[in-house]
Amino acid sequence: MNDKVASKIKKVSNLKYDAALAEEPFEWWGPSPEEARRVMSAKSKGMHDKRTTLKEAVAKYVKDGINIGIGGFVNTRVPVAIVHEIIRKGAKDLTLSFQSNSICAELLAGAMILDPDHVSIKRVELAWWGYEVIGIAPLLRYLTSRGMIRLDDYTNYGMSARFKAAAMGVPFIPTRDHGGSDMELVNRGKMVVCPFSGKNVYLVPACHPDVAIVHVTAADMYGNCRIFGAHCTCPEITMAATYSIVTTERIIPNENVRTYPNLTEIPYAAVDALVEQPFGAYPGASYGFYWFDMEHILKFRSLCEEFRRTGNKDNLKRYYDEYIFGCDTFDDFLGRLPYKTLRKIKDMDGGQPIILS
Repeated sequence: MNDKVASKIKKVSNLKYDAALAEEPFEWWGPSPEEARRVMSAKSKGMHDKRTTLKEAVAKYVKDGINIGIGGFVNTRVPVAIVHEIIRKGAKDLTLSFQSNSICAELLAGAMILDPDHVSIKRVELAWWGYEVIGIAPLLRYLTSRGMIRLDDYTNYGMSARFKAAAMGVPFIPTRDHGGSDMELVNRGKMVVCPFSGKNVYLVPACHPDVAIVHVTAADMYGNCRIFGAHCTCPEITMAATYSIVTTERIIPNENVRTYPNLTEIPYAAVDALVEQPFGAYPGASYGFYWFDMEHILKFRSLCEEFRRTGNKDNLKRYYDEYIFGCDTFDDFLGRLPYKTLRKIKDMDGGQPIILS
């Protein structure tokens, strides 16, 4: 491996480069395709009521050492309510898999910093962890610069393709990106010669999370889910995972789903636990219901940045004590927010069109 190239990656990304990543024997950072297939094949395919509570769902499916696939995209339809409950319960040695995310990954990282014996992250498979226009993620910088987590870094398309491969039941999928760029050096894909064209093609391995956590627009009690706005790879993540926990803004009658079956983006068979949780993506956005709360996101990010710069955990701890550990449910968290804030972000959405009937 070219040391100059590795050095350049360090400088450009400001992350700790894992030089052994592309050279070590391949290991699945979650269930292998065969293991995932065995679990999914053994599950009942009948339609039954999937409704439960977040406490029950997280207690049943979230364990130490698992791979958690996080749905949504940056600040859009991110499963914040589920993440709050995971932090309250606690889970160690986690692998996080996602396309692009912000506050969900950062919330788990903050919990790790405050108490690594309660929540800890071991590895992350990703395309992007940050806040887009708001800025990069301070706790990602903190953890990677100190070698506290391992990264397997892909493009946005690359991670989407990995979940797609898993949803298709194949162990890898060919892509046109990654190859011929620095991306070849920071992930575990492989360049091969296509047996049909004789040209190089880059293969990315399937990504099977143990548990997918996803927030959707609407669902019936069996888990047939509708998503309006960007899909954010949520159907692929859910169908790639061996189990899934889904929160939804609204539970609708099954008759409504049957009226427009083509609107179902996640089928019931891919959902194991369903929770009706209005504002379940807050402070992220949920198309048709509310826009994201820039003020709250900036507040949380500033606390993370303060810790990164000073090493002082006090203000970050106060946030977790007030909004997560001091709340028994996500509704309790929402109850601590001013009504004007929730009304404002609902109005900011502008009533974007969704179909619930």
